[in-house]
Amino acid sequence: MTQGRIHSIETFGTVDGPGIRFVLFMQGCPMRCLYCHNPDTWNLESGVLKTPDEILHEILKYRPYYKDTGGLTISGGEACLQLDFVLELFALCKKEGIHTCLDTSGITFNQKDDRYLKLCELCDLVLLDMKQMSSARHKELCGFENDRVFAFASFLAQHHVPVWIRHVLVPGLTDDAEHLMAMRKWIDTLSNVEKVEVLPYHTMGIVKYQSLGLDYPLAGVNAPSAEKVIMAREILCGDQHEKI
Repeated sequence: MTQGRIHSIETFGTVDGPGIRFVLFMQGCPMRCLYCHNPDTWNLESGVLKTPDEILHEILKYRPYYKDTGGLTISGGEACLQLDFVLELFALCKKEGIHTCLDTSGITFNQKDDRYLKLCELCDLVLLDMKQMSSARHKELCGFENDRVFAFASFLAQHHVPVWIRHVLVPGLTDDAEHLMAMRKWIDTLSNVEKVEVLPYHTMGIVKYQSLGLDYPLAGVNAPSAEKVIMAREILCGDQHEKI
C-alpha cells in the first residue's frame, strides 16, 4: 500500500469544506506563494509516513462528529504531489460513505495523466485556490504560470465535479477591482462552481518563517481593510457574500 508524507492532522476542521471535517495536511509543495503561511509544508522529504489504512483508522474514530454534513478534506502543501496516496485514501472513504474533498492549487494537473479521471470519480468536492488571473502576475506571486490551473478548472467542469473557488485577498497583489472582475467573469463560465470564498490575507505565518530562518516576503503588508474585503466579496460572491 502507498505511503504518504503527512504534515499534520486537524480532527475538527470547520473552514475547509462543508460541516465538521477531518483535515489531512500533506507534506510538500512546488509553489512558493509570497503569502504562504505554512512554509513548513514545502519540503517533500519531511513529514510522517502513513498508509491510507492508518489514516482511515483515525478518521473512523471521529465519524460520529462528521455525520452526513462533514467528512475528509485533504490539503497541503499541495496534496496532488502525492496523488496515488490521495486516490487510495479517497477510495477507502467512499467505501465507508465518507464525503471526500480536495483542497488544491491545481498546479500539478496534467490532462494526459489518467489518475485525474479517477480523482473525478472519487472526489465529492474540490476547493480550488485561484490566486491570480494574470499569468505573469501569477508567476510573480507563486513561481508558476496559471495555465494548468485554468485547465484543471475546465477539466473539473467537464466531469461535473463540484467546486468551491477560494481566493486569498492580498493588498497590492490580488485585490484590485480589474483582477477581481476578470475572475468573476471566468467563474461565470464554469457550470460546477457552487461557492466562492474570499480569504483575507493575514500575517500569522510570520513566526514560522522566523523559526525556519527564512525572510518573510511580504514584510510590511497588512491585512486588507474591511472595506476591501466587502468589495471583493460583492464582486466575486455576488448574492452569497452576506453569508460568507
